[in-house]
Amino acid sequence: MKTTSKGIEWIIEKLRKDQSPDGSWNYAFETGISTDAYMIILLRTLELNDEELIQGLAARLLSKQEENGAWKLFYDEGEGNLTATVEAYYALLYSGYYDKKDKRLRLAKKFILANGGLDESNMFTKVMLSLTGQYKWPAGSPIPVEVILLPLFFPINFYSFSVYGRANLTPIMILADKKFSIKTKKSPSLSDLHVRGEKEISWIRSKEMRSLLSFIEDGVKRLIGLPEKLHKLALERAKKYMLDHLEPDGTFYSYYSSTFLMIFALLSLGYKKTDPVITKAVNGLLDMKSTISGHPHMQYTTANVWNTSLIGYALQEAGVSHEDEMVIRANRYLLNRQHHKFGDWVIQNPDSLPGGWGFSHINTMNPDVDDTTASLRSISRIAAAERHAWDRGVNWVLTMQNDDGGWPAFEKNTDSKLFEFLPVEKGEFILTDPSCADITGRTLEFLGNYTNLTNDHTAMKKGVNWLLNDQRDDGSWYGRWGICYIYGTWAAITGLLAAGLPASHPAIQKAAKWLRSIQNQDGGWGESCYSDSKNTYIPLQESTLTHTAWALDALIAVTDRPGRDIQNGIHFLLNGLDKEDWTTSYPKGQGMAGAFYIHYHSYRYIFPLLALAHYRNKYEK
Repeated sequence: MKTTSKGIEWIIEKLRKDQSPDGSWNYAFETGISTDAYMIILLRTLELNDEELIQGLAARLLSKQEENGAWKLFYDEGEGNLTATVEAYYALLYSGYYDKKDKRLRLAKKFILANGGLDESNMFTKVMLSLTGQYKWPAGSPIPVEVILLPLFFPINFYSFSVYGRANLTPIMILADKKFSIKTKKSPSLSDLHVRGEKEISWIRSKEMRSLLSFIEDGVKRLIGLPEKLHKLALERAKKYMLDHLEPDGTFYSYYSSTFLMIFALLSLGYKKTDPVITKAVNGLLDMKSTISGHPHMQYTTANVWNTSLIGYALQEAGVSHEDEMVIRANRYLLNRQHHKFGDWVIQNPDSLPGGWGFSHINTMNPDVDDTTASLRSISRIAAAERHAWDRGVNWVLTMQNDDGGWPAFEKNTDSKLFEFLPVEKGEFILTDPSCADITGRTLEFLGNYTNLTNDHTAMKKGVNWLLNDQRDDGSWYGRWGICYIYGTWAAITGLLAAGLPASHPAIQKAAKWLRSIQNQDGGWGESCYSDSKNTYIPLQESTLTHTAWALDALIAVTDRPGRDIQNGIHFLLNGLDKEDWTTSYPKGQGMAGAFYIHYHSYRYIFPLLALAHYRNKYEK
């Protein structure tokens, strides 16, 4: 078994070898097979016959298929996932390299029909099927496009959606309004995947939804102007919103889904398939391609800034000097990625200048609190020399605090409960950006340990109160952007300690007791992706490096002397640093419960390095 120092050295050398020439780490941001399937469908629809890529993506899809014909979002997801299976099946057919007689596709079809057919797939998949001619557009629209014209004082308006909601709903509103669909000579037919036959469906699923949409429509009627002119103006405004938020690479907010939808929305507005805006958008998506296990994978976005900020910080915690060339290059990369543009965040936060950081390599206008505090941690040791950048970043973070005392990801005070009654599946994940324990905890940890804010500063006290009120009865916290309760609990514990709460505080002791209670016999920890959709901790039944590192880091922070629980966890980490199995590729991040999970290829190095460094710094020096 490696010693703590040997384990730390092993990770540092691995990271040194993997650093890119520009100073970043471009470890893959892997999100299942959905983007791969959609890329085949997009290329075939636009008649861009990149056969090498299409064949490579199809091969990747098939490599992920289960023996029963289904595809899964995560290892322990029962028999399979209907939506993922529909998407893979459609893409393989549309690729032209496989037909319905293929044994693997016959198994997939059997699974789809046994689980309700196309009608039971999720909303975004139905939108994709509708715009490629495989599904009837529902009657009406999920949200009338005129909502983009409603004033900011109206209870529901365009900017009361989260930025992620706006990015995806804007093209959907256009497409649903136009009832747009497009087929090609290579389009397959999925008509045999309707269990109950094709029927007219509606976006509206309840009286509450109908009532809220009527309320929005009443607001639209109060706008001054003829309905047809307002309608035309709304479509123009929606188009302008998309085009105004193109990143330098041509993608819409650097997200795969919004860019994919935007391309179809532009087609519905009369753009040619060869229009330069569409061509550039496609090339932007292609530039996000990565290679995993010999197959191409279309990343949903890139994670270069997130990877680099976390790694830069972890390396310095592990004793690598800020004057080491590896850290210098990482921090130079981060400083070059600090934002100078005003983004949509300024609508809800008009009191700050730009100064945050975004997530992806190409992100210039959509900063988030987590990336900003992570980047600031990495440059903290050179803050005196980079005072302007430091001050702008810290100020932006402080002004992003929600009125309830917690911190959101992208935009403040966008957590209206009214959105629960809109006909948008997973609306709480798509349309809102609430305070959450993981970001609030990490922000408090940063402010407490890296700035000169005192514990009685209003921002600190409000953040602490929000976290204490958010703790679950069992002592855990729910983490919005990771899997899930272990993640949130780690962030909350370290944040509360940095904000001045003693380790003896009942909330912290209760949380530590909960972490100890879920430790596995092998010394590690592991949590299932089911935790988020079940709204309670679900054990994975196996330990993972990342979950173990989060739990350990929290326990180290509250423990004066390492007990058997910490020692066993350290042994698990050191014994498994270089292992490769399904637990190392299991998703540790999420974007949408039950639908969107993330395997960060960097996490297996970052968080074990942090936990080992903190263990050595506290107990071995």
